Amino acid sequence: MNDRITFNPRRCGGRPCIRGMRIRVIDVLDLLAAVLSIEAILDEMPDLKRDDIVAAIQYAKQGMDHPVIAA
Repeated sequence: MNDRITFNPRRCGGRPCIRGMRIRVIDVLDLLAAVLSIEAILDEMPDLKRDDIVAAIQYAKQGMDHPVIAA
C-alpha cells in the first residue's frame, strides 16, 4: 500500500485519507472528476503535493482492477 494513503478510524470515519490529513481520497477524486487540473487542485489545497494526487488515482485504480469471471 502506498504510504501516502492512510486510514484512521478516528478521522473521516476511517475512510482513506492523504498522509493522515483530513483530505479524503474521494475528495481528490471528486475534484478530478469535476475536471479540475492537478495544478488547480494544488492551488485549492496547498497542503497536497502532486504525488498525493497520483497516489489517490493509483489507490482508486487498485480498487477497480479486478477480474470478472464469466459463468
